[in-house]
This record gives sequence, structure tokens and C-alpha cells, in this order.
Amino acid sequence: MAAEFIRIYDENPNPRAIGKVVDVLKKGGIIIYPTDTVYGMGCDITNSKALERLARIKGVKLEKQNWSFICADLSNLSDYVRQIDSPTFKLLKRALPGPYTFVLPGNRNLPKDFKNKKTVGIRVPEHGIAQELIRELGNPIVSTSIKDDDDVIEYTTDPELIYEKWKDLVDVVVNAGYGGNIPSTVIDLSSEEPEILREGKGSLDVL
Repeated sequence: MAAEFIRIYDENPNPRAIGKVVDVLKKGGIIIYPTDTVYGMGCDITNSKALERLARIKGVKLEKQNWSFICADLSNLSDYVRQIDSPTFKLLKRALPGPYTFVLPGNRNLPKDFKNKKTVGIRVPEHGIAQELIRELGNPIVSTSIKDDDDVIEYTTDPELIYEKWKDLVDVVVNAGYGGNIPSTVIDLSSEEPEILREGKGSLDVL
């Protein structure tokens, strides 16, 4: 059965539409949704079957993937990340919410599917729909970017094209209008000095 194509506006997300998408996540569904960078594909972090399905859709092994944990704010940090020092926390507070992924040392409380991970990528997008979905769900969404097969385009920005490509593989595609085509800036904070793993939309002035 083809995925639902649900129109939601970023500036004033419809609670009923948000609830509909969250119900799909709670039942182990896979969604495609907007962030402050590119469209992402994700599922509930606590649902093992959904995580395995996400890995199958992407054609990868779950245990080898460095997917992002998309959080509504920094309140989930201690659930997944070892205690961090004050300068690191201040950096996170400066940058988030925003177009960054921070790689941080994982702790022993990681969901069982991520137990072998020494680090985790934490994202807090500055996007109304993503924030509402996570708050309503009550858990982070494990997410991966929607890449395009075209070597030039790299990221698909048109939700209708995204729907056409993925409608038979996922359960919901959220249509929030055209997305961005520049991914997040990835900064590794798991060792003594910050390391830029990918320069994207987020300015390096935050360091």
C-alpha cells in the first residue's frame, strides 16, 4: 500500500496531522519528514523492528550505521550521552537548535540496537514540524538523510518527487513544501579537540 502524503505547514503545524504521523511512528512505521536542512527518513528510536526495516530500506547493516538521534531539545542528552564538560555543553547550547550534528560519547543506556556504539550523533533541528513530532512521540527519531541518485543534485528538495520515489517503501511522507539541499554541519566532540567531519549548513563560527 502506498504511503500517506500528509501536508503540514511548518509555521503552524496542525495538531491532528502531527498526531496522525506520530501514530504511525508508534506502530513501528517509517516516515519521511522535513528538518532545518534536508528531508530525513526516520523511525522511533525504541522500536527495533522499525530500525531493522529502516536499515533494509537503505540497504545497510543496522549495527554499522552512524544515524542521527533527532531530539526536540537537550533534555534527552543524558539518556544517550556520557557526562560532558561545561565548555562542550555551552557549545551545544549555543548551536542548538540549529543545522548541526554533534558526535558525542555514548553511554550504557543506549537502546539495545545501539549498544555497541561508542559515539552517537545528536541533532536538534530548528524546524517546527520536526520538533512537534518528537515532542508528541516522546522519544527521539533515528534519522538518515534522503539522498538523490543524481550525482549533481545529491538531495531531493521537492516533496512530490520524494513521494514518488519512496511511497512504496515508507508509511508517511510529510509534505512541508520544498526542503533544503545542504546537510547539517557534523562536528565530532567525542575527543579533546572538536573535529569538523562535514561542513554543511551550520556556520563554523559556533566553535
